[in-house]
Amino acid sequence: MKGFILSFRSEFFKSRKTLGFWAAILLPLLICLLLFIGFYTKSEGMASMPPMMLWLRFAGAILSVMGSLLLPMFVIFIAYSVNSIEHKADTWKSLFSLPISRLSVYAAKYFYALFLVFLCLTLFVLFTIGFGNLLSLVKPELRFDNYHMEDTLAKLYFKLFLSSLGILSIQFLLSLFWSDFLKPMGIGFVATIIGVITASKGWEYCYLYPYSHPILALKLLPHNTNKGETPQIVIDLFTKDILVGITISVLVFISGYFIVLKKSIK
Repeated sequence: MKGFILSFRSEFFKSRKTLGFWAAILLPLLICLLLFIGFYTKSEGMASMPPMMLWLRFAGAILSVMGSLLLPMFVIFIAYSVNSIEHKADTWKSLFSLPISRLSVYAAKYFYALFLVFLCLTLFVLFTIGFGNLLSLVKPELRFDNYHMEDTLAKLYFKLFLSSLGILSIQFLLSLFWSDFLKPMGIGFVATIIGVITASKGWEYCYLYPYSHPILALKLLPHNTNKGETPQIVIDLFTKDILVGITISVLVFISGYFIVLKKSIK
């Protein structure tokens, strides 16, 4: 465990000035800020909307972008950026010559990539809630403060995080195979497009395809309410696509470790 912690800290210090690290922070900030500006300038046309619909429109605009192309491409980039540091500096040999187990080094790299994805999605939750409530202060006619969506957003983004596990594991494995940017990024981009098409067309077996999981994760379950009551949003976290994604991530993670073992003796 000590070796894992040391390796994880090392990944942070190596990547804290890279584009991959700052993308995890700036991406949610910029997207939520743009939506904030859009709602601020168009507030007159939305003043009559009920608070819940305001939240659904504000948060839904962000989620629809994240669930289609943005999240998969971000995950693909993060998976590459974590390993690209060693590829560019040609430091794989020296990395595995350290008095730390190979498993600790490999696991630290993988879980650091996982941490960056989790950090990004957590900031999406915080910025969405923050900017939504800020709108109710600067534009009182937008009654965001009359409805609470914190729990729903947290569950939605956590499900998005789970939906990204299969993609992250596959792309992390590809970035171990190839040192250049184009191969893993190109494969990931084509796979993402296929995932969008299969999920949007309702292919019955798309839950088996990890690159379609982010879109499937945003399909909400209907919830019956009595007449006059505020409708509730129900989120099933562990759907079959999520379970498939988790299974794939575990299997690919194990496969990647054996690749690391072979790489370490080159």
